[in-house]
Amino acid sequence: MGLKRRAFLQQAGLTLFALGSSEAALSLVTDRYQQALAQPTNRKLALLVGINQYPEQVSDRSTYALNGCITDVQLQRELLIHRFGFQPSDILTLTDQQVTREVIEAAFLTHLTEQARPGDVVLFHFSGFGSQIKLGENGELVQNSLVPVDGVLPTEESPYINDLPEETLGLLLRSLSTEQVTAVLDTSYADPNRAIQGNLRVRSRPTTPNGWLAPAELEFQAQLRGRVRISQEQSQSQWRTGQLPGIVLMATGPNQVAAEGQWNGFSAGLFTYALTQHLWGATPASTLQLTLGLTAGSVEQLVGKEQQPYVLGQKSQNPSLSPYYLKSDATTTADGVVTAIEEDGKTVRLWLAGLPAAVLENYGQNSLLSLVPSNAQPSEKIQLLESVVADVETTSSADKQLLQIRSREGISVRARISAASSTMPLQVGQLVQESVRVLPRNINLTVALDSSLERIERVDATSAFATIPRVTAIAAGEQSADYVFGKTQLGAPTLAASLTASSLEAGDLEPRQPVNGDLPAPKSSYGLFHLGRSALLNTLSKEEEAVKTAVNRITPQLHTLLAAKLLRLTSNAESSRLGVRATLEMTAPQERIVMQQETPRAPWAAPASRLAGLFVGDGKLPTLPINSRLQYRLCNYSDRPVYFILLGLDSSGNAIALFPTPTSENSLDFEAAPADSLLSPGEILLIPQSTPSDWTLQGPPGVVENYVIFSHTPLTHTYSALEISMRSKGDARRVSTLANPLEVAQATLRDLNQAGLVANSRTDVPPDTYTLNCNNWATLNFVYQVAKA
Repeated sequence: MGLKRRAFLQQAGLTLFALGSSEAALSLVTDRYQQALAQPTNRKLALLVGINQYPEQVSDRSTYALNGCITDVQLQRELLIHRFGFQPSDILTLTDQQVTREVIEAAFLTHLTEQARPGDVVLFHFSGFGSQIKLGENGELVQNSLVPVDGVLPTEESPYINDLPEETLGLLLRSLSTEQVTAVLDTSYADPNRAIQGNLRVRSRPTTPNGWLAPAELEFQAQLRGRVRISQEQSQSQWRTGQLPGIVLMATGPNQVAAEGQWNGFSAGLFTYALTQHLWGATPASTLQLTLGLTAGSVEQLVGKEQQPYVLGQKSQNPSLSPYYLKSDATTTADGVVTAIEEDGKTVRLWLAGLPAAVLENYGQNSLLSLVPSNAQPSEKIQLLESVVADVETTSSADKQLLQIRSREGISVRARISAASSTMPLQVGQLVQESVRVLPRNINLTVALDSSLERIERVDATSAFATIPRVTAIAAGEQSADYVFGKTQLGAPTLAASLTASSLEAGDLEPRQPVNGDLPAPKSSYGLFHLGRSALLNTLSKEEEAVKTAVNRITPQLHTLLAAKLLRLTSNAESSRLGVRATLEMTAPQERIVMQQETPRAPWAAPASRLAGLFVGDGKLPTLPINSRLQYRLCNYSDRPVYFILLGLDSSGNAIALFPTPTSENSLDFEAAPADSLLSPGEILLIPQSTPSDWTLQGPPGVVENYVIFSHTPLTHTYSALEISMRSKGDARRVSTLANPLEVAQATLRDLNQAGLVANSRTDVPPDTYTLNCNNWATLNFVYQVAKA
């Protein structure tokens, strides 16, 4: 027999008087429950919880607030409504002061447990602090917990812990009548030692309380166990064994921290933003594991190895499981949605969370997005896409409706109907797809100065960075940053998780072997760190040095990292309409498919995938052993020839490129497009073309980024820059390190800009911007790990 709301409130000892500020939240739960009782089955229900503002009593340290949890709730809500077909009335959101432990539990019961029927889709999301709690007089039972807004620390007078234990959450998930359950937990439990780590805010409570669960909570757990018919031992072990209903998506692994990032104008959980951004572009053929793999890659690029998402649950091993149980008849993919229309009927507000966060914060005025008619059926949307694929120079035709970006506030932008568009009426809820990406040419690399540096060190570092073009130094935590400049300190914990003996190059820092689970500290050194404070090893030195000397030493690495940033801003697999596919394959020591990316919005039917039935991924970054031999299998399924280039970073942090063969055997003349960099319609090509492949991963252990860039027009500037690099290095190997990565990246943007200008024939594009046309270019991004065999 189900737990009724009144019985639950009585058993938990709740009254309106005791609820105080939560009374309105509980009333909202009641109203939603009563209104929804008569709704039909096969529904989609969601409970979204986010807490930014925690009182000081939740931690024994000074008050510290999160900034991105409410944004996470908004990200999920807009995605669920406009991409996954949830009804707004079936989504209950609880934020900040509403989110007491009792309200979370009551909301779960009334909104999810009592409404969900077999076959319904259920989503539970939590963004906020997580914690470890020690239960019992001696803390003999350790559990993870979600920290509600009233999760105050126990005292001698009141020794009770008021968190929501993972045991309770597991029982609540088991109380659902449907198996189509997804829980998303953007939180972590490890003690981070400080609220801000690098340039990120950490979602772990910096305290491990020791106490007892309240009697009402213990009674509630007992009733839930009786309902789902499991023992206390089983309920306490369900997280450890992964025996949870459906899928649980965790922002980070055990003993790691989950963080939220800060971009220009908004903050959000790194995991939630990356996950929802990729889900805007997910197709019915997408699997949950592949989506999580992309999400893990996006998080890795920002924070390094400090945060590695993972998945558990009884359905986590299902290789064909779709994210959020997306149906095969789902509507077209999108990059955002119309959320409001102004009085003139031509100016709109758009929610653009389908774009990568780094792209969004650099999204320039005059960028164009195409509208998808709100009443179009899937087949009609395909026809619409086929008509849109023509070059933007024909946008005066009446069958197109384009929106031109005017300004941005966080994730929301203000746009106006392009003068060349039709006059069809706009509607709230219409989906939009990227058509033309405009980026500023003056993009810099932003380096945050770690707060642990002494004042004189920060002054010297600011002075030194000011002499480096295209690099800006800021104070940590003040604004969006790409990397952190700091110092390894003897005995400091900041590198304990990021430097291991297996991750050090021979001749760099001294190898360290674990002793009782602890790692000896490295020698003191200035260098660069990911935002989560894991080190970029090729920027550290084993010698003591002055700050200005260190900044001058890492200048080449700064240029390489800026080049990588520029390449990341061209990534557009989900929005490109160029019909291309790239498959990363390992040929030795064994043959297997590692990753595959293609452009789902291309108007041509993609050929049968070699990936089908061979590889589905496990939701993590792919890991390859050192000395693996690799190749890419490229496919052009559009109706025009395309040119391509491979650029990226190897596991040492060095820039690499696929060097084309010169047009003449006796010349390095790249003025004309090399023949082996051209892919004809319908052609499939292996790169490198040597058999067996001569591309070998040399190590050291680390993360690799590859960018396979396609263009309808020759990459002339890029080829010329590669020629300069080849001449300076005297190295004609096909995949090799770059001597001038920043010049090559800038040349690539000039080539893509030139292709966009040729296609657009627009006169309103400022000269200080890059204009990239989604019909004419595609950048497919591959991120994977290299490890010892």
